[in-house]
Amino acid sequence: GRRMSEVFQQGWNDLHTSVVECRRCPRLVKHRERVAREKRAAFKDEGDWGRPVPGFGDPRARLLVVGLAPAAHGANRTGRMFTGDRSGDWLYRALHRAGFANQPKSINRRDGLKLTGAYISAAVRCAPPNNRPTTIERDTCRPFIEREIELLESEGPGICAIVPLGQFSYNQVLRIYKERGYLVPKPKPPFKHGAEVELKIADSDTGSIVVVSFHPSQQNTFTGKLTEDMLDAVFSRARRLVEKPGP
Repeated sequence: GRRMSEVFQQGWNDLHTSVVECRRCPRLVKHRERVAREKRAAFKDEGDWGRPVPGFGDPRARLLVVGLAPAAHGANRTGRMFTGDRSGDWLYRALHRAGFANQPKSINRRDGLKLTGAYISAAVRCAPPNNRPTTIERDTCRPFIEREIELLESEGPGICAIVPLGQFSYNQVLRIYKERGYLVPKPKPPFKHGAEVELKIADSDTGSIVVVSFHPSQQNTFTGKLTEDMLDAVFSRARRLVEKPGP
């Protein structure tokens, strides 16, 4: 009981520390710190994080949401996933409507936002130049999300739905699960909003369903490629999956 949950809590604390202190990718360290220093005039008084961003949410979540990387003036500034930018506005409104978030707004780390049943991670933890991490940066950062998955599976009820936001995250999720011994369909199902991919461990009932989503980037939301209804459809599907009784 208590001893176990102390170990569990310590696991999250250690992970949080190792994420925040990471300096493994020189290009990203340089970029995230420069952006933090030269912050846009609009954000002068709003604290500046400028470090890698840890995951955020419920440590017993059954839904894992995977973003690409912190936005230069979003999470890189606020220190919390998808917080302080337009993509985050879209994401948290959808999570709130689907019952995973206690409020639709995500402004800063002290705004009282809580997630229940959902945890938000990202493929890369530092804001990359032009939102484009290299494959080396992606692979260097990967142990962080792998450790989050381990912790979510270790004491919680386990992850049964995964929503990758965008193609980069989708590919990374399939890669990680394949190496964890899950069966990934071959050929790899194409990236398509609303598509579902079942990841199972051979001969067992253990598995997760990936519900694919376009990224709520301004590029996608301004052009109408992603609408609020489309995002809601993904999260209400995730809601049904996490509420399904286990085998």
